[in-house]
Amino acid sequence: MSTVPPIATWPTAPLHGRVVLVTGGANGIGRGIAQAVLGAGGRVLIGDLDVEAGQACLAEWQRGDDAAFQRLDITDESSVRDFIAAALQRFGRIDGLVNNAGIAGPHGTLLQDMDWEEWQRRLSSLHGAFLCSKHALPALSADAGAIINIASTRAWQSEAHSEAYAAAKGGLVAFTHALAISAGPAVRVNSISPGWISTDAWQAPARRHVPQYSATDHAQHPVGRVGEPEDIGALAVYLLSSLSGFSTGQDFIVDGGMTRKMIYAD
Repeated sequence: MSTVPPIATWPTAPLHGRVVLVTGGANGIGRGIAQAVLGAGGRVLIGDLDVEAGQACLAEWQRGDDAAFQRLDITDESSVRDFIAAALQRFGRIDGLVNNAGIAGPHGTLLQDMDWEEWQRRLSSLHGAFLCSKHALPALSADAGAIINIASTRAWQSEAHSEAYAAAKGGLVAFTHALAISAGPAVRVNSISPGWISTDAWQAPARRHVPQYSATDHAQHPVGRVGEPEDIGALAVYLLSSLSGFSTGQDFIVDGGMTRKMIYAD
């Protein structure tokens, strides 16, 4: 079993005292963002369906009153209401919301075989961003808050048989710039589109393992390596803080340069 990297402390504390909610925050990219928030001096409430992983985060972080977990179903409006209420009850304010939760795998049933229920389920990240933003906006508006929607480079390019995932992530990019116009100037809204991010070591303890990537896997990225959750967390801290006060309605691609690389068949 591998070990999740420890919380990295920023030289300054750009999120000092700020409260950030991270959906899907118990595993993978969500956990990477939550740890980055804590390392930048912030406080965090993670929401996730995975109770085991959420409790493991708190046990491993040992951050006392600065970190909390609540079970969250982003497709259930009552669960979302409870999540927002829990944040306000515990911390008294909300300064940031990271809409990260959703189905991670891009590949699903062939479109001609996909039923309506599966299509709806695979668009859960978009539905969840709507519900969480809707209920968090009043508190975010009171404290000059920021929203980050976690999209994907698959909003811009695709493999076969990933229509639902691409639609959800493309929808998140469009939702981002639309909400930025509606919610501004009180709330800034941006999105992050990750590329290949290695999340194998960022799961609940029983599911962690050391990833096995080839030299080719790393070398195909112009930066020379596969991405890590910390890469997304670092950008999230910037976008949640006043450092990015002139940025809203934007999508930030973090993919090691892959979407700028021309690839031809051998």
